[in-house]
Amino acid sequence: MDEFRSAPPHPAGKAAEALPAQPGGLAGASADALPSQDTLRANLADFALAELVRQHRTSFAPPWTIESWAKLLIWLALNSGCAGDTASLEAFAASLGPERSGRLRRLFFSREFEATGLRLLADPAEGQVLVEGGLSAVGEASAEESDLEPVSAALDAVGLASLVVPDRQRWQRRDGGVVIPFR
Repeated sequence: MDEFRSAPPHPAGKAAEALPAQPGGLAGASADALPSQDTLRANLADFALAELVRQHRTSFAPPWTIESWAKLLIWLALNSGCAGDTASLEAFAASLGPERSGRLRRLFFSREFEATGLRLLADPAEGQVLVEGGLSAVGEASAEESDLEPVSAALDAVGLASLVVPDRQRWQRRDGGVVIPFR
């Protein structure tokens, strides 16, 4: 069965092109290219939150549900020093902001399979699972049942098979991907 990884590292984690050392400066960076301390802190916070989501997203039952997402957020809030009351939890959610919260939610409900190049996006609020990459660009009419085997294997590997419609006739091929309804 395919080994899977959660997602690529945060864009800020990519190595910058090496620059010659400046006199009195750091090798690989110029004074103009150095990010501010606030930028570095924000990037570190994004990276740390993303890693926490990757490491703990399977810890909250039932998996692949809004309930498990809410439990993860509560766990993050409590471990950030918030009390468990509604006002504290709402303040924590507001501190994440919509952009960061959206990124973390997409990460929470996605999985990537390196061996097959498949990526599953399975937010239950969307009502369907989107499978991208790793599939031939075969049209709907000529799609073979065997073309969907890697998709089925990926769904099984992450515990989604029992949550989606099993009838492959209802799975829709679109632009090299597959859209599968939740039950």
